Amino acid sequence: MSWTNKGGYRMLGHLLRAETPPTAFYVALITSAVAPTVDTNTFTELTEVAAGNGYTSGGISIARNATDFDVWTEDDTNNYGLMQIKDTVWTASGGSLPGSGDGARYAVLLDDNGTVSAREVWAWWDLTSDRTVSTGQTLTLADLELRGAGA
Repeated sequence: MSWTNKGGYRMLGHLLRAETPPTAFYVALITSAVAPTVDTNTFTELTEVAAGNGYTSGGISIARNATDFDVWTEDDTNNYGLMQIKDTVWTASGGSLPGSGDGARYAVLLDDNGTVSAREVWAWWDLTSDRTVSTGQTLTLADLELRGAGA
């Protein structure tokens, strides 16, 4: 997992400047066409997997609550705070997921801007290889971790 500069900027603004946080987040899937970096700002800079066959453009909604961010812990031994997102699951139906093009190589955490392409990218996870699943199979991202490191 890696934070984008935009994600760090937004978190500090919400925490320390009392800016209004998003009401929800999204976990979306992107291809390897353009790898996310710390300088990635918006979803339009990346290539989302094709919608259809069980994948909806913009990804899966993640509420700001203890159900969707289901693990929260402080690790004083390894010097970080940890939060995990509930398992996000896509089930291929009517064909392979994604329905066309390249498989999912990365997952990204997005804010809830109403225009999907304008959503800000806060963090990303490398899935290590392109992922495609056949009809009836699931693509499950289990316990996506968000870490904040201490000194």
